[in-house]
Amino acid sequence: MSYFERHIFFCLNHRENGDNSCAQHGAQAGFDHCKARVRDLGLGGQGGVRVNKAGCLDRCAGGPVAVVYPEAVWYTYVDQSDIDEIVDKHLKGGEVVERLVLPENVGR
Repeated sequence: MSYFERHIFFCLNHRENGDNSCAQHGAQAGFDHCKARVRDLGLGGQGGVRVNKAGCLDRCAGGPVAVVYPEAVWYTYVDQSDIDEIVDKHLKGGEVVERLVLPENVGR
């Protein structure tokens, strides 16, 4: 059994050359909101959810992006309500939020 039930990684990459990156699309705010929501709901800690920062996840064209493991579900999100839905449905309930799943063909 894994120490955490689920991990969510948020791409916080910023490209200096001006190419598209998640940092340009509010990734830090999404990460901060998710971390606070998980904490407020008591979902963190051993056997629960871990919210992690990540560098480039190489899918910034769909940014901002986050990925949930162990299911390897990639999400894009627009605002705090999207993050709330990911937390409530997927991180807490195990249900994939289909409307926010990043299409497989979206890459860098």
